[in-house]
Amino acid sequence: MSVDREQVRELLRRVSEGTSGVEEALGTLTAGPLAGGDGVLDLGFARLDTHRALRTGDPEVVYGAGKHTEHVLTLLRELAARPGGRGALATRLSDEALDAVEAAFPDTVRADREARCAAVGPAPRPHGARVLVLTAGTTDEPVAREVAFVATEFGCTTELVRDVGVAGLHRLLAVRDRLETADCLVVVAGMDGALPSVVSGLVSAPVVAVPTSVGYGAAFGGLAALLTMLNSCGPGVVVCNIDNGFGAAVAAARMTRRGRAPVRDRDADAARAVPVGS
Repeated sequence: MSVDREQVRELLRRVSEGTSGVEEALGTLTAGPLAGGDGVLDLGFARLDTHRALRTGDPEVVYGAGKHTEHVLTLLRELAARPGGRGALATRLSDEALDAVEAAFPDTVRADREARCAAVGPAPRPHGARVLVLTAGTTDEPVAREVAFVATEFGCTTELVRDVGVAGLHRLLAVRDRLETADCLVVVAGMDGALPSVVSGLVSAPVVAVPTSVGYGAAFGGLAALLTMLNSCGPGVVVCNIDNGFGAAVAAARMTRRGRAPVRDRDADAARAVPVGS
């Protein structure tokens, strides 16, 4: 676990309001973000970033592809041992690594084998934002599941809408009412990659497009879909790399989290803002 910016902000607010003492706050900070001093835990095979949550609001995540299973377990244990209220997350895990994580953390693990992701420790407290993940076809499912898993672990409420590609446009129009409920939409598509452009013309929320390496030869492993999305005529579409469900989930979580700040924080920010032209 890791202490993030919102937790530190809440701690300082309690001190300012007199509901928490200075010594109590100092103890929390000393055990958390101030522990280790430089924010790096040298494990020999990796240098774990223990201050990432303070800088970005999100803790470090273990990228499991190519890592030894024991290294994955060690990293998750160290992240889970950090003070705070966030779980430890790993992505792109092999079947062997998933088996090992489930065995090592039987009481706290949350895993999705199709997404190849696992998280241990406390489940996050939802911050109120709703992220809708759409797939063009069923073969886009693994990337979409990665998006949904990571976004959920980053505090979003997520829903997966499957198989609404442009080859049968009526399928997308049949779920239009669900599109309207989302604070952000992540659209996962291979082949021609046309679905994000269509979705962006139907909604006011931001659209994050994820090309997948799905398609016949001329799809070039997702490059055709990537170029289509980059050349989208639909406004409000931002594009992640091929099969990068993790990056899309973090983008969606950050976009929506900023818009879900407590009202008193937004009011304070507005009071500090300098009017244009002043």
